[in-house]
Amino acid sequence: MSEQLVVKSNALVEAGHRLSLAEQRIVLAAITQIRRDRKPDSEAWYEVTADALSEVSGISASRAYHDLANAIETLWERDITVRGGPNGNDRTTKGGRVMKARWIQAVEYVPDEGKIRLMFSAPIVPYLTVLKKQFTRYQLRFVAPMRSRFGPRLYELLQQWRQSGERELALDDLQSMWGTAYTRVYDLKRFVIAPAVKDVNTHSDLEVSVGYRKTGRRVTHVQLKFSPKAGLESLEEAQKPRKKKGRKLDESFANYVKRNARPGESWEAAKIRLGV
Repeated sequence: MSEQLVVKSNALVEAGHRLSLAEQRIVLAAITQIRRDRKPDSEAWYEVTADALSEVSGISASRAYHDLANAIETLWERDITVRGGPNGNDRTTKGGRVMKARWIQAVEYVPDEGKIRLMFSAPIVPYLTVLKKQFTRYQLRFVAPMRSRFGPRLYELLQQWRQSGERELALDDLQSMWGTAYTRVYDLKRFVIAPAVKDVNTHSDLEVSVGYRKTGRRVTHVQLKFSPKAGLESLEEAQKPRKKKGRKLDESFANYVKRNARPGESWEAAKIRLGV
């Protein structure tokens, strides 16, 4: 099976929404079909079949058919709150630009063919297509088999900071992003964070450990440390051009460094950080 690549604006990764696990699988499978070498099209249809969903996620074919049939109603109702533009402009956790929109503007189920067709809403399309900087990408196979709706969300947040290997998040921000409202930290750990961590460690190419930080006497932040699993080559490593000893840097190598450089970062600094 060819690699299915999910690419999202970082603003979309950190957006607030309550997509169920089944809905996330469908949406992510549709995102892998978006062509970014063409002009963005807010009226493009994307098809997800039960067979494809079953294959990538490991669920039974009957369960996949059931999920597609249910999605015709639930996906239409799902909204999302995004802070900032698709390329990071005016993206802040508090204040600044805030947009609320539906995920999709049209959806239909074709039972005889076991597939669903959906069209992303026009306001969401730029967050999936017009991406020149501040975006996250990963392989669908690392999140589709997960069993908690929070697993894919955690994996995206880690993948977003993959180069650093650690990330700290305020629990209030995490609940806002994931659409939860637990009043007790114990419940948040048990029903949200623990299942998400288990999913990442079981199904993805990352290994993550969790710690917590207090502000005063109250636990306010989750601290995540993560690293690639041994024997699983990341997407970045797989696509990294190999530097041949004694030869001039070829064009693909130079483009790799340029493409992955951070805003304002020099070419040499980017080359050192990327380890190439």
